[in-house]
Amino acid sequence: MFKVGAFIILSIPVIYISWRSLFNVRHHGFYRFLAWECILWLAVSNIRYWFDDPFSLTQIISWVCLVYCLYPVIAGFIEIKKTGKADTPRDNSLHAFEKTRDLVETGIFRYIRHPLYSSLLFLTWGILFKHVTFPLFVVALLSTGFLFTTALIEERENITYFGEKYSEYMGRTKMFVPWIV
Repeated sequence: MFKVGAFIILSIPVIYISWRSLFNVRHHGFYRFLAWECILWLAVSNIRYWFDDPFSLTQIISWVCLVYCLYPVIAGFIEIKKTGKADTPRDNSLHAFEKTRDLVETGIFRYIRHPLYSSLLFLTWGILFKHVTFPLFVVALLSTGFLFTTALIEERENITYFGEKYSEYMGRTKMFVPWIV
């Protein structure tokens, strides 16, 4: 009962942040919301195992993923803040940091197109490895699928907004992990 109550209470800020795109299945924010909810369910389900058996292989994998997940999100936000110029007339369902007039291709964006989603992928799997069960593995797979879908839809939106420049950028970079995916 605690898990369900905690999940519902913690979902309130996620819903608040996502409300602009919650009812638009064609918008990347809809699938990002679903990924966040999966991550939230993983966290609520595994909170009691966070520090169990700290030197087991799964805990070590978990901590590597969790520590690494900080880098792409921090580097991505810093680069967006530094080089992304606000474009207020752009899509009303976007958050302020997403409304950039110029394509950000520097810093971490030189290597990967979606550092913030990359961070969420590592967060997902880092939380799962705290205590792996089959149902939570399925939730982690769902989260991963939602994040890939989010990125694909956002890329379609970016091609519409930035045109050929974004298509060329896609050819030079990977989606989530430099030189791999």
